[in-house]
Amino acid sequence: MDESARRIVVLGKTGAGKSSIANTLCGEPVFKVNHTPKSGTKECQSKFISISGKTVHFIDTPGFFDTDRSEEDMKSEILRCITECAPGPHVFLIVLKVEKYTEHEKGVIEKMSQYFSDETFRFTTIIFTHGDQLPEGMKIEEFVNASEALSNLIKKCGGRCHVIDNKYWTNKQGDEYRTNQYQVAELLKTIDNIIDANKGGYFTHEMLQKVKREIQQEEGCIKQSSPDFTEEETATKAKQSVVKNLLSKAVGVTTVDLLGAFLSGTIQLGKEDSTVGLVGVGVGVALGIAAAAKVAKNNAATSSNTVPAASAEPAAK
Repeated sequence: MDESARRIVVLGKTGAGKSSIANTLCGEPVFKVNHTPKSGTKECQSKFISISGKTVHFIDTPGFFDTDRSEEDMKSEILRCITECAPGPHVFLIVLKVEKYTEHEKGVIEKMSQYFSDETFRFTTIIFTHGDQLPEGMKIEEFVNASEALSNLIKKCGGRCHVIDNKYWTNKQGDEYRTNQYQVAELLKTIDNIIDANKGGYFTHEMLQKVKREIQQEEGCIKQSSPDFTEEETATKAKQSVVKNLLSKAVGVTTVDLLGAFLSGTIQLGKEDSTVGLVGVGVGVALGIAAAAKVAKNNAATSSNTVPAASAEPAAK
């Protein structure tokens, strides 16, 4: 398990092509892709992949923002995502499709914007899939500008957006812009820029750090009781145990509150188990998931109480 890997959490509605993006980025089928009419990732998937010589911890999520799954199932997957990316992701990748934006799509975008704080957007970029649907000669920025909802979302992300096509843009043709080779290179530059702008830090808050500490404690217990386990087996069992523990603490907490706690809690940049650059109110004093969720919900209504981030320290190498 590479602790220095860049942690990337991929978010988006069901069927947007989230799983295929990892396959496109590293040029091989690392994630299973479902092509049935009700396609889409059903469980949080986590893999270490190599992209341009760099190790990336790629965390693919179910459609948190648009799903007909039960509250309990979604709660479990959100907690799995939190556990996989703890102590926090270096980048959030929001996946959308090049398509006509109906009221339903606008609703999904508005829901995302409600969960993300201004600080969270500092770690976020947008990538559009199904680029083949982009009219000939049009760039993704032009497509975005045709929709007020899309345009506002991109502005919150500092203007960062890219487009790929997991199916048709595999070979270089006459237009370099309409190739995955070009678009992937541009996306990787953006990811580097986000990490550099945040001084090598990552999105984190007390809840995420607490989860990381619990994983480390659980790993220590497993190593004592099962010394023959590999490092990967130990990490997997530790995370499973922590998710089970978090589920017991999250009784009565809705997925809405849980996503709020994860995506718009108190922010900091820095090393594991350190406290620098706190922004926001109160999540740092939360003793459990339920408390963190309630505080994060309050944060959304009291964003005017936030203060500028302090100087960031680089993440552990």
